[in-house]
Order: sequence, then C-alpha cells, then structure tokens
Amino acid sequence: MQGKVVLVTGGAKRVGAAVCRRLHAAGATLAVHYRSSMQQALDLRDELNALRPDSVAVFQADLLDVATLPQLVHEVIEKFGRLDGLVNNASSFYATPLAGIDEGQWQDLLGTNLKAPLFLAQAAADELRRRHGAIVNIADIHAERPMQGHLLYSVAKAGLVALTKGLAQEMAPQVRVNAVAPGVIIWPEDSDWGDEDRRRKIVAHTLLKREGEPDDIARTVRFLLNDSPYITGQVIAVDGGRTVNI
Repeated sequence: MQGKVVLVTGGAKRVGAAVCRRLHAAGATLAVHYRSSMQQALDLRDELNALRPDSVAVFQADLLDVATLPQLVHEVIEKFGRLDGLVNNASSFYATPLAGIDEGQWQDLLGTNLKAPLFLAQAAADELRRRHGAIVNIADIHAERPMQGHLLYSVAKAGLVALTKGLAQEMAPQVRVNAVAPGVIIWPEDSDWGDEDRRRKIVAHTLLKREGEPDDIARTVRFLLNDSPYITGQVIAVDGGRTVNI
C-alpha cells in the first residue's frame, strides 16, 4: 500500500487502532479520525510516525454533524495530496430495548453506524473515483441476526450492509465497496457484557471455540482495500464460524 492514503474513522483505539497499525505496516499513509479520544489518537500517531516519519496525521470531527464531513475529507486531501481508501469504523453501541427507545438514541446509533458512512462516501466520492480507490465498512454479524435488546444497533448495521451493496453499484466501476462483519472480537465497553458465563456461552457458539482478535478484522480490511481487485459489494464475516452455528 505504498503511497496510498487511507482515512480510518474511529481509528484511535480498539479495532480502529488495529486497522491503522496493519495498514501502516503495509505501507499506507494514514488519516486517523477521532471524536473525543484525542490522547489515544495522538499516542497512535506518535507510535506510527516513529516507525515512518510524517506517515500519520490525526483529524477531529463529530461524524453526527454531516455538514462537517466534506471539510474532513478536504483536510485529509489538503494534508496528504490524495485519498485512496475510506474505512468506516466509528460506531456507537449500547442496548436499546423496544420499550425504552427514544429519538436521541435513534439519531446517535443510526447517525454513527449508517448516516455518517453514507455522507462520508458522498464527500469522498470524486477523489476515490479519481484514484480508483476503495471503501470498507465495518458492519456486524447482527445485521442479519438482530441482537436481543439492541434493536437500533441491529437496524443500523443492517442498513450499513444495504448501503455497502448500494454504494458498490453507485460507485462502480472506479470504486470498490465492501464490508467486514465482525463476530466475537473485543467485548463491548458495557458492564452488561462483563458476565463470564455469558461470554463463555457466546464463544461456545463459534465453530473455532475461541474469541477473535482485532487484527483478524484488520487483516481483512487490508485485503479488501488492497488485495481484492475483483471483489465489490460483498460482506465478509470474520466471526470464527459463529453465524454458521447459530
């Protein structure tokens, strides 16, 4: 990926940081987006720039503010001179049982997981077409099998899968658009997921009988960005076979 510039949203920590490290190791120049995780973003920038000077820059933006997304893309292109790839990784995740759903939750969960990827793709479309670039969306295996008690999140990820396939049509033939659907990779930052018995039961439903790692997602993102010139409109589940076994 030498000479290619990739924007990774929510790239400062967890899966996003793993994606950044993997792409950087492959030679990519990175635009790391963050909303509030400034220190993690700066630490990651410094870590990677120590390996290859001036290869990483950080960009702050609230992805819910759609009007600022063209400016984010413009700033990345202004900094690095081009944009070859977009990884829509940023996501909100929390429980939303039907009885308690409110409009604020709708705006947040649909905004980060569906609306922002759409309008970022729109903002980056001309440059990505010019560079014959690619988009990778981070979806979820629960896009097809909704997670109990997480109605809005499941709806948003289902929409992201549809968006992936629709964008692949809209942006062809110059731009490829695919998605990765993680399974058990990193447990959510949510106290309800801290129960070890619950975790063991979830892992038991995977064919490989183990949790995955953030780098499993990162490797697949790299593949879809750079090593799959004849793949578009697809969703790859990286879930240890859990969707086969549900």
